[in-house]
Amino acid sequence: MPNAYFTIAKPANDPFKGYLPGSPERTELKAELKRQSEQVVRIPLIIGGKEVWTDHTIKVTMPHDHQHVIAECCMAGETELKQAIGAALEAKEAWEEMPWEHRSAIFLKAADRITGPYRQVLNASTMLGQSKTVFQAEIDIAELADFLRFGVWSAQEIFKDQPLSTDGIWNRQDYRPLDGFICAITPFNFTSIGGNLPTAPAIVGNVALWKPSRTAVLANYYYMKLLMDCGLPAGVINFVPCDGADMSKYVIPHPKMAGFHFTGSTAVFQGVWKQVGENIASYANYPRLVGETGGKDYIFAHPTADVEPLVAALVRGSFEFQGQKCSACSRAFVPASLWPQVERGLKEKVAALKVGDVQEFDTFMAAVIDRASFQTCKGYLDRAAASPECEIVAGGTCDDSKGWFVQPTVIRCSSPYYESMVKEIFGPILSVYVYPDDQLDETLKVCDTASPYALTGAIFAQDRQAIVKMERALRNSCGNFYINDKCTGAVVGQQPFGGARASGTNDKAGTGLNIIRWLSAHAVKEAFTPSAAINYPYMAQP
Repeated sequence: MPNAYFTIAKPANDPFKGYLPGSPERTELKAELKRQSEQVVRIPLIIGGKEVWTDHTIKVTMPHDHQHVIAECCMAGETELKQAIGAALEAKEAWEEMPWEHRSAIFLKAADRITGPYRQVLNASTMLGQSKTVFQAEIDIAELADFLRFGVWSAQEIFKDQPLSTDGIWNRQDYRPLDGFICAITPFNFTSIGGNLPTAPAIVGNVALWKPSRTAVLANYYYMKLLMDCGLPAGVINFVPCDGADMSKYVIPHPKMAGFHFTGSTAVFQGVWKQVGENIASYANYPRLVGETGGKDYIFAHPTADVEPLVAALVRGSFEFQGQKCSACSRAFVPASLWPQVERGLKEKVAALKVGDVQEFDTFMAAVIDRASFQTCKGYLDRAAASPECEIVAGGTCDDSKGWFVQPTVIRCSSPYYESMVKEIFGPILSVYVYPDDQLDETLKVCDTASPYALTGAIFAQDRQAIVKMERALRNSCGNFYINDKCTGAVVGQQPFGGARASGTNDKAGTGLNIIRWLSAHAVKEAFTPSAAINYPYMAQP
C-alpha cells in the first residue's frame, strides 16, 4: 500500500522529438546509429541478476540488411528456465515487502532515463533491430516511458480504492501481488510492449520471467540493463530468450505460474489457454491470462466521407512500420461513389512513398521483420495477382536480395470474404472492398462478422446520423474505435488499447484495467469494540 505522503500526480505523455535537420537530437541519434551498426553485441541471459552464457546462440540481423549482424544472443534451455523460476520465487518475498514508493521509484527513475540520456540508445537499437523509421522508433520509446509512469499512477489509484467503514468497524483492502510468478512473452513490433509486459506486474510486487522476441532482443536487452542500473533487485525480472517450445514445456505448466502476460499471435495464445486448462488442477492458483493477439483492422468510409483525409488515413494506417502494428489498417470498405477519387489518391500517394534503409531519414517504411514474414506477404501477393477476384491497384512486388522488402500494396477485392480481406497478414498489404452505396447496412454487417478479430476500426463520414448508425453497427467489432481518423496511434492515457473476440482479453495496457489483473485483493475487517453478545435483539422475549 502506498504511503499517503508519497502520492504522485497523474502523469503527462512524454512529448515526441522532431529530429528535424540540424536538430541536436538528430545529430545524437545519427551518431548512436553509427556506433551500434559497427558492433556486434553479445547478449546473455539474465537470471537472478547475473549474466548467464549458453552454447545455444542466435544471430540478430537488420531486417533491411539481413546479412548485417548486430547481436548474438544466448538462448535458455531447460536448465536455465528452471533456474529462472527459482530465482524469481526466491526474490518474491523481499520484492513484495519493499515499500510501494521505493518499488515505484525504480520505474519512475527508468522512465526519466528513457526520455533523457538513454533515449537514443533505445531509439537506435529499435530502428536497427526492428527496422523502424526514426518517427516510429521515437513514438515507441516515448510510449515505454508512458507505460512506466502511468503504470505507477494506476497502481496508486487502485490502492486508494477502499471499502466503506462504519461506526466501530474499520474495513480496509490490501492489494497483494499474485502468489507465484508471471510469465511474460513479448512481441517484436514494439519495444514499449516488450518492456511493459514484464514490468506492469512487477510495479505491483510480482516477479517475472521475460521471454523477449528474438527479433527485438537487442532493444529489450538494453531496457533490461537499464532497469538493473536503476536499482531493480536481482531475480525480480529474469531475462530468458528461448524457444517457445521450451517455455511451453518447462514454464507454463509450473504449479507456481500465477499469470501469463502476452502479445502475439491468436494461435499461440489459444494454445497457451488450452495448456493452462489441461493443467488447471496442478496450479497453486488459477492463473491470470492476459493477451493482446491478432487483428484485421479496418477503415470504413461512408459516401459523405472527406476523401483527402480518408486517403491519408489509409496510407498511414496501412503502411507505417510496414503494416506491422497490431492496429494497422488491413482492410477498407469504400463506397462506389467515392472509389474513383480514392483510387487516384492511393495510387499517387503510394507511388511517392520511399521504401528503404531506416538510417536514411527520408524513408517512410522499411523491411518486414524476417524471412517468414516476407514469405507470408509474398504468398498473398502471388495469389492475389493470379486471382480473378483481385486487382492490384498499387505495389504488388517484393525483393529479398538485401532486406525483407515488400512494397506497399493495395488490392481491390471483388468479394469482402477474399482471404486478404479476412485473414491477418501483418505486412504492408491493404485490401479494399468497393461496396454499392445503397448497401451500407449489409456491408456494415460484413465488416462486423467476416473476420474473427476485434482490435481497431475507423469510420469516415461527415453525416452525423451516419456516424451514429455506423458506430452502433460496429460497436463489437473493435476495442479501439476512431471517427474520421486512422485506426492506429493509440496513446497511453488517452486511448486505452486492447481488443476482444480473437484479438485478446481487452485488458487495456497502460491502465488500471491491466494493473488490477496482477493483484489479489485481501479484505480486512477490524472491530474496535468487539461485541460479547451471542443472542440477537430479535430473540428477546416479549
